[in-house]
Amino acid sequence: MTAERGGTAAGAPGGLREAGPGVPFLDLRAPYAELRDDVDRAVSRVLSSGRYLLGPEIEAFESEFAEYCGTAHCVAVNSGCDALELALRALGVGPGDDVLVPSHTFIATWIAVSAAGARPVPVEPADGGTLIDAAGVEAAVTPRAKAVVPVHLYGHPVDLDPLREAARRHGLHVLEDAAQAHGARYRGRRVGAAPSLAAFSFYPGKNLGAMGDGGAVVTGDAGLADRLRMLRNYGSRVKYRHELRSGNSRLDEVQAAVLRVKLARLDEWNGRRARAAERYRDGLGGLDWLRLPEAAPWAEHVWHVYPVRTRYRDALAEHLAAAGVQTLSHYPVPVHLSPAYASAGLPEGSLPRAERLAAELLSLPIGPHLADGEADAVVAAVRSFRPPG
Repeated sequence: MTAERGGTAAGAPGGLREAGPGVPFLDLRAPYAELRDDVDRAVSRVLSSGRYLLGPEIEAFESEFAEYCGTAHCVAVNSGCDALELALRALGVGPGDDVLVPSHTFIATWIAVSAAGARPVPVEPADGGTLIDAAGVEAAVTPRAKAVVPVHLYGHPVDLDPLREAARRHGLHVLEDAAQAHGARYRGRRVGAAPSLAAFSFYPGKNLGAMGDGGAVVTGDAGLADRLRMLRNYGSRVKYRHELRSGNSRLDEVQAAVLRVKLARLDEWNGRRARAAERYRDGLGGLDWLRLPEAAPWAEHVWHVYPVRTRYRDALAEHLAAAGVQTLSHYPVPVHLSPAYASAGLPEGSLPRAERLAAELLSLPIGPHLADGEADAVVAAVRSFRPPG
């Protein structure tokens, strides 16, 4: 559970470190407080319209988000996990296929592959980093590999050009998992820009978050977009005429209306996140026991979370909780060691980089409504920590 000021939000990944009154990991009431009038008008507009599914708000949001990303099509669905699964199915991925996925990611990346009927094949992150790269993909390719899913983790894009070239050499589709990277840029272009095929989540805690679950796939391919629209709606273009076997994954009109309001503020709020990250960087530099996250010169990081790395992770988390600072571990159990993937035959020690990250990463509070004083309190609490021994 991810706790925030005033309540909890179920479904968030990671291990939450509870704290008393102080600095919450993420305040989900503050965005609504800032946008209350606009959000209330948007919701009222939907409720008064009598159109609650696949109506004008969905159409408008899809158009606006596609334009924001720099691509032609957006297909809104009911979660980020569904966005990944349906995109894989639209690409023709299914039983008998392998899909390369990061060993270090939220389990939804793997679950979507399994839901499509394929087998997730883990790719270790680059040495010393958290993201996969072209060399890792080359090393993990199998004879049955059909696609690769690079994850723009924590708000930082993967280095896509060499990865795409590696995928091209091996005949692999590339589906970007952009659930944590709304608005991020890779070499000057937004994540999701054509020719990308990218899946987004609009979980409430995301940089662009709904007031419930939601997701979308963006693509420059009209044929893929058409297939995705059928897959989200019982395999149908026209009611009662079903061309594909599929279920129901429709984003509702209320969530689309809320997302339209928040999309207009996304760049501003990402800028606030970047300023908070700068405050952490300036305040926490020089600690030899703590590694801070960095942005590559070719990337515009959007700081979905701020994960620091230390071999004293658990002790630091307890110290911060005692100081009133709430933290989260992304992700304390590597996917291959979770009970859900016990049958994958990947025992402890088989993916050492993912396992080390699981033991060493700790995410500090960050968000567009983190006050300067709260960030300074986090810095002071971290700097007051004394590593054991």
